[in-house]
This record gives sequence, structure tokens and C-alpha cells, in this order.
Amino acid sequence: MDLKTASALRRLRLVSAPEAVSFLLLITCSVLKRTTDFNAVPAMGMIHGVLFVIYVIFWADAWNRTKWSVKTAALYFVLSVLPTGGFFADRMLRREAEASVMAARARKEGVVNA
Repeated sequence: MDLKTASALRRLRLVSAPEAVSFLLLITCSVLKRTTDFNAVPAMGMIHGVLFVIYVIFWADAWNRTKWSVKTAALYFVLSVLPTGGFFADRMLRREAEASVMAARARKEGVVNA
């Protein structure tokens, strides 16, 4: 994996958890708006919207650089629209990065001819 691809995956991973947290906070604010006089939906909606757009941009960049299959790319996109999906995306991206680092080290040491 080259440096730009690793960087794209890292950026996607770094934004996935905050995007998931903002989605959960938006849902909480939405419930509070309907049950109390507390209304933070406009502010939280804007924050979540910005994080979601950033996630989609980083997702498209990672898909372009990693050459994921359509199934894998769709999975990462679906995880972005589920309330806790960003946490799962973060975990999967971490495992993918660790596996690629191990493969690169094995190739460098001559253990694997790939």
C-alpha cells in the first residue's frame, strides 16, 4: 500500500467515529426537542451534516485509491448512515490497515512473494 492510499484510509477512519457520535447526539437532541423545551437540533444538525459530507468525501477518495469492490465500498457507505455504523467502520478500517502493514513487512522481508 502506498502512502497516499494509507493516508486516505487513515482520514476515513479518523472521521468515522466523530460522525457516528454526532449522529447519536443528533438523535438525542431530536428526542429532547419533542419531550422538553431543549432545542439543539439546528446546531447539532449542522455539525452532523458537515461531518457526514466530510465522511462521504473521504469515503470516495479511499474507494478510488484502494480499488475496493463495489460490495466493500457500499458496506462502508451503509455504515455511515447507521447510527453506530461509524464505530464499526473505524474497527474494520483499523483491521484493514494493520493487515496491509503486515503484508508490506512480509514482502519487504521476503517472506511472501506478493
